[in-house]
Amino acid sequence: MLQGFKQLVEGADAKEIVTAYKASEGFRRYRTRRPDIIVLDLQMQAGAFSGLSFLRRLRLVDVETPVLVLSLHRDPAVVGCALRFGASGYVPKDAAPEEVLRAFQLVRDGQSYISPEIASDVVFHWLDKRTKRLKHVTSREFEVLTRLAKGMAYGEIAEDLELSYRTIGNTCARLKRKLGAQSRVELMRAAMEYVTNTS
Repeated sequence: MLQGFKQLVEGADAKEIVTAYKASEGFRRYRTRRPDIIVLDLQMQAGAFSGLSFLRRLRLVDVETPVLVLSLHRDPAVVGCALRFGASGYVPKDAAPEEVLRAFQLVRDGQSYISPEIASDVVFHWLDKRTKRLKHVTSREFEVLTRLAKGMAYGEIAEDLELSYRTIGNTCARLKRKLGAQSRVELMRAAMEYVTNTS
């Protein structure tokens, strides 16, 4: 598989290809070579999902280098996790060589790519998960959510709904838990996504 991939990308003007079989080895090669793109197999020698651990650690020190995941795993939860951890693209190992090469070129050039074969599964998995969470949103929380989607600050929402700032803050804290948001920015993004998907 590795040899076949190397031959494939050599045809895409890849000047130097450096390989590693373990996460620790990968980090050493990364630090010394600073590659233009990283192609990552989630199932490295250290374990079934050691590639995810590598990706998460990499993004703590480098958010710029594009990472293309090439993996056997098609589970939407696994794909979604890789994307949340910072993957720029995701292609199954059994994809046609032409698709793998296209994904490599797009990701190397700063774009993103998800194989159409699995993209719809990921989207519907995410929507189903988000819908289940939103079933538990109260009418008051819904009012706050729609205003967050408009970019309104907590104080503006409090004034608009004639409520105290503390009440809005507590409501947003509950919404963060329900929507899986870790910060105010993530909560606003979730609100915008919700309004877009329900409009």
